[in-house]
Amino acid sequence: MSEMTYAHELDTSGLMCPEPVMMLHGVVKNMMQGDVLRVIATDPSTTRDIPKFCQFLGFTLLEQKEESDIFFYYIQKPA
Repeated sequence: MSEMTYAHELDTSGLMCPEPVMMLHGVVKNMMQGDVLRVIATDPSTTRDIPKFCQFLGFTLLEQKEESDIFFYYIQKPA
């Protein structure tokens, strides 16, 4: 599978709830419409929190995957 293209990256490795989602709010403010953000996380609660963040704020969760206890999320800001 080829790597998804993204314009922004947020690495929250080592941070626990609620910090990853709090940081996510700050990053998405500076994104342009249609931009894709890759989030890297190690907190398993992000598997619940980030999809809910996207659902409530109207962002598109393009992909969510786990590799060796690291979680990756690709989020697109609505146009």
